[in-house]
Amino acid sequence: MNKKTRAYFQVSLPVSILREGEAFVAYTPALDLSTSGKSLDEARTRFNEVVGIFFEELVSKGTLETVLKNFLSTQAVFSKEKKVII
Repeated sequence: MNKKTRAYFQVSLPVSILREGEAFVAYTPALDLSTSGKSLDEARTRFNEVVGIFFEELVSKGTLETVLKNFLSTQAVFSKEKKVII
């Protein structure tokens, strides 16, 4: 029997939501992910969904730890350059 284990965690990401014509585009440079919606709320909802799918895929492929290490090392470099403390 194959049981799925779910892990829940919270992550804060920088997100830009821009209006492009009739659509709203949500983008995070931290993960290089984007999505769009017909409304601001739809773009936000879809963004949350795409981030969830992104992390589910990392877990299923066994690459979550590697990606998070790369993300954290990138953030540390960014922080040093911008003199921001995480």
